[in-house]
Order: sequence, then structure tokens, then C-alpha cells
Amino acid sequence: MKRILCALALLGVQVLGSPLVTAAEESHVALIKSVSGSVTVLRQTTTFQAQAGTTLQVADRLQAGPESTAAIVFLDGTLLTLGNDADVQLRDYLFEPKSSRYGFSVYLTKGAAIYSSGKIGKVSPDSVKIETPSATIGVRGTRFLVQAQ
Repeated sequence: MKRILCALALLGVQVLGSPLVTAAEESHVALIKSVSGSVTVLRQTTTFQAQAGTTLQVADRLQAGPESTAAIVFLDGTLLTLGNDADVQLRDYLFEPKSSRYGFSVYLTKGAAIYSSGKIGKVSPDSVKIETPSATIGVRGTRFLVQAQ
């Protein structure tokens, strides 16, 4: 009888814990598809090495080392590829097609990145903003390279 109660208690903990895991997973806005070299993710007060499969959240900052790159895919299919020594922060991301609400903003402090539009850039190009210390780029095309020094 005790074994059955323990098994039910463990099952209850797993079932109750599931929504929390789901909620945490839903907060991600992008997925790192590949990494070459050393790429660091800074999330609030935590720092960790990026690897394929790492999920990203709004406000995450990525720093690629020398001879390093990272390919990132956002929920709407937007692609962002970071080059050597890139330093980029995900400032805003909103993809709610049912309510026609969109937003995409990244800040490239230094280095280079290639941007390729996903659904946000196609249906709401005014919602996309790529900023550098000296310029703000509004998306009107579907693919470009930006470099900050």
C-alpha cells in the first residue's frame, strides 16, 4: 500500500510540475541551431556557454569570441547569424499573428550579423529594428549584413 501511495505521490509531483516546465519553455523566443567556437549567453545574472539546442529569451545577450559564430532561429523563422566577436542583445520579440502583434529588436554592440526575415519581417516590416551604436536599421528587404565597430 505504501508503494502505491509513493508512486501516486511521485506521479502527482510530475503532473503538477509539468505546467511549470511548459511555462518556462514557452518563454523562449529563439533557438540556437549551431555554434562554432565560444559563444556566451548572459541571462540576467547567469552566464553560460551556448550550444546547439540552447533556447533564448528576450533580454538575453550573446557574445561570440574570436573565430566564433552562432546561428539563431526565432519562432517566426527569422534567422540571425552572428560572426566573430559579435555582441548582440535581444531587446524585444513579439510574435502573435492571431492578434496581429509583432515586434523584433536587437542591439548589435560590435561585430557582424546576418539577418534574414521570417514572418515578422514579411507581414510587419515596420516592427523590425536592428540597432548599432551609430545606426538604426529598419527592415525593408529580407536579408542583409550589418556590422558595428
